[in-house]
Amino acid sequence: MSLRVVLADDAVLLREGLAALLARFHHEVVPVGDADALLRAVEEQRPDVVVTDVRMPPTHSDEGMRAALALRRDHPGLPVLVLSQYVATAHAARLLESTRDGGVGYLLKDRVLEVRDFVEAVERVAAGGFVVDPEVVRHLLARRADPLTRLTPREREVLGLMAEGHSNAGLARTLDVTEKVVEKHINNILTKLDLPAGNAEDHRRVRAVLAYLRG
Repeated sequence: MSLRVVLADDAVLLREGLAALLARFHHEVVPVGDADALLRAVEEQRPDVVVTDVRMPPTHSDEGMRAALALRRDHPGLPVLVLSQYVATAHAARLLESTRDGGVGYLLKDRVLEVRDFVEAVERVAAGGFVVDPEVVRHLLARRADPLTRLTPREREVLGLMAEGHSNAGLARTLDVTEKVVEKHINNILTKLDLPAGNAEDHRRVRAVLAYLRG
């Protein structure tokens, strides 16, 4: 059966290559390059399935995943397959928990080794099925553990001082390091706690501190 597919990826060569690949299997593809275009295309084309990357313009953080979640919310039953280079752990859990609303999947680009496997994954999700890369499952299981265990002792110390209200300058003075070193520690902490770069910096710091206090 021929499917209408909206395919979102900001990498032109990959986007056009996947579109040509799906066309070989008699599927109609509408390729787009950013999250806003993805949302518009779904409204206009009413596709059978959406395939989207996670990172897209303008910030190249998680716009694609946020668009996927919005589509699942606004178009109940719309099948969505995420095809990405990495696992957006926090958002992936939300996406995969929505299987009751129709087909959903999450595959890692560098682990899709066979053309037919990719096409079958798209077709399975479009038919209401569930497709998930084992590596994604591993990340989600690891997320159930205390996220603070991912931090080094130094990073936990920095997070504790953040919880006390220290600024970057205050942290640098207390730890006797440069502010650049402090910024590196904070970036590592936010990454390990799955706090996406797309959020406002102050909001991310507050969420990190809350995670520390809960821990």
